[in-house]
Amino acid sequence: MHRTHALSGLLVAALAGHAHAAGFSLIEQSASGLGNAYAGAAAVAQDASTLYFNPAGMALLPDSQLVLAGHLIRPRAEFSGSVTPDIGGNQGGDAGGWALVPNFYYARRLTPTLHAGIGVNAPFGLKTEYDDGWIGRYQALKSEVKTINVNPSLAWKPTENLAVGAGVSLQRIETTLSNFAGAAGTAKVQGDDYSWGFNLGALWQVSPQTRLGLAYRSEIEHELEGKARFNAMPELNSGITAKTTLPDSASLSLFHRLSPQWELLADISWMGWSDFDELAIYRNSGSLLSYTPENWNDSMRYSLGATWHASDRLSLRGGVAYDEAVVSEADRTARIPDGPRTWLAVGGQYRLSRQDALDFGYAHLFVGDVRISSPAEGTIPMSPILTGAYDSAVDIISFQYTHAF
Repeated sequence: MHRTHALSGLLVAALAGHAHAAGFSLIEQSASGLGNAYAGAAAVAQDASTLYFNPAGMALLPDSQLVLAGHLIRPRAEFSGSVTPDIGGNQGGDAGGWALVPNFYYARRLTPTLHAGIGVNAPFGLKTEYDDGWIGRYQALKSEVKTINVNPSLAWKPTENLAVGAGVSLQRIETTLSNFAGAAGTAKVQGDDYSWGFNLGALWQVSPQTRLGLAYRSEIEHELEGKARFNAMPELNSGITAKTTLPDSASLSLFHRLSPQWELLADISWMGWSDFDELAIYRNSGSLLSYTPENWNDSMRYSLGATWHASDRLSLRGGVAYDEAVVSEADRTARIPDGPRTWLAVGGQYRLSRQDALDFGYAHLFVGDVRISSPAEGTIPMSPILTGAYDSAVDIISFQYTHAF
């Protein structure tokens, strides 16, 4: 039965965690957007990072542009509570830690109305790690997921006021988890897969001062293949497969120039997390190893921001945002300490020359009430139940270099 416990965690580790937007998605795809809390991201089209947020935005860029960005992300997730029956142990410490998320974008004008570009980024990811011997060790020790997304895109401007865009997402996912599995010792599960999806966008210049952006990113279906290893009972080692779907998303954004110095940005976004409603793990032989209901919910994100062009060289930004939680207390586990997030963000841009600019930003995310009452994952009879709450927050520091040529 301990095999079921460890293996059922595979996709929970891949699809959960204390991340920085809803669920485990990473909205940190540019430093230029962070200062506005990514408000208006599908409409602002201020640099080549628009490839991710709305590929149609390439139609507003200069002939060629290169963007290099990096984000230092520090989530904090400290548990306090108890386990029944009492198996002893500590509270787990801080499950968060520093992480670096890089972005790369390049866009080029091919004809007066056609642009092409490519982006490389990480749209999903997490890493949580509890102290050895914590009371929730049956639920989780270490969980890590990494994605790499390569996104070639095209933009076409058929009229003066309208641009449309499309791209293909080629994505790799890697997952690793560990947890305590009783007599079997520490269990470690790893899996990976390649798959693909697409993204679409449109940009409408309503007036000289106002434009609207609409963007959609498709779901991506993965079938992970990997192994489970048990350090005390290697005879239980097994190959496994598990299907999962990373969610689709849609955004509607507004950019409005209030004056030559001030810009207003707003955004409403949706993510289809309800695709993650169950978890089925199979042996390579085809037999069902584990089944766990998950019951995640679709989520909304709302944001509002402003930019002040203080001078020809310096612009300053600010923004607020709110992310809904994707899972209720009844379905939340130690691998999914997801809660609602309120963003406060500031940032700016310093233009070194007509061709070069440096962007910077900082955001603090206040995480709302996160409580759990969770048995060990899977179907272990008499498994310990973890009950308590998380004290959580996230800090993000971002930098970006943009070169136009």
